[in-house]
Amino acid sequence: MHTREPGGLTWNSFPRPFWYDSGMTTKIAVSLPDELVDAARRAVTEGRSSSVSAFIASAMADKTRFDDLEALLADMAAESGPPDESDRRWAREALGLI
Repeated sequence: MHTREPGGLTWNSFPRPFWYDSGMTTKIAVSLPDELVDAARRAVTEGRSSSVSAFIASAMADKTRFDDLEALLADMAAESGPPDESDRRWAREALGLI
């Protein structure tokens, strides 16, 4: 996926140095609400994350996986219809909830 920038350019439109590996991380600046920054810093202080950047990267990875799962479920529902009550009952039994 390429983010469009003004003028129709993408970040991939710009030449990269010969030593640049596309697997490298990219430094960006973002604005976050104070309470989210506090939560990220607290996670580092409490040893739940190695850095604020790692905390944010983990949260973004989780969000990406959630979005991918949401898209898969939407595709499945479009293909076979939404789950009915017997499907839900089977799932509850399979999960040991009933």
